[in-house]
Amino acid sequence: MSTTVPAIYAHDQIKARRHIFKLFGASFDLWSLEGEMLAYSKQKAFRLKEDIRVYADLEQKIELLIIQADRVIDFAASYSVIDSTTGEKIGSLRRKGWASIMRDTWELLDPDGIVRGKVVEDSGWLAFLRRFVDFAALIFPQKFLIEVDGIVVATMKQNHNFFAPKFHVDLSLDTGGLLPRPLAIATVILLLAIEGRQA
Repeated sequence: MSTTVPAIYAHDQIKARRHIFKLFGASFDLWSLEGEMLAYSKQKAFRLKEDIRVYADLEQKIELLIIQADRVIDFAASYSVIDSTTGEKIGSLRRKGWASIMRDTWELLDPDGIVRGKVVEDSGWLAFLRRFVDFAALIFPQKFLIEVDGIVVATMKQNHNFFAPKFHVDLSLDTGGLLPRPLAIATVILLLAIEGRQA
């Protein structure tokens, strides 16, 4: 019996956007370079523990992923990524709380809880400028490097538009299939949701 692979997992290049003018929570959408909607997620406001759902459609009828925090405070929380169809844990992401004060840093873990990689801002000094120098983020947009087993497998780079920030996600570097696509998509959503609060 064949199963259809969700469209979001079949694209090496995607665009991601966080809707920042939401009164009750935030929402995120991912789409292809051709403009096809690939995934949608909504983050509810006033939740003590994050429980983010990722859908294949804007109507939120086809659930793809569940991203759940292990604690109330997200300063150094770990987020489990679960396949909504099978209930299988794909892996998790753990925020490096103190390190992220100066430079956004996450760990990528496999289903057994073993650290396999990391997600980090591209440059320590650029991260410093973005946080403490006015308008530096406009000149040096945020960029994340995603590594697995010491190899850069993906990048996520913001555009220069402060009022309509978008990210270009490039997964084509992962020629060896080191990063499961569902975990890659969860990484993008979490960066938009958690680190996006600093914007």
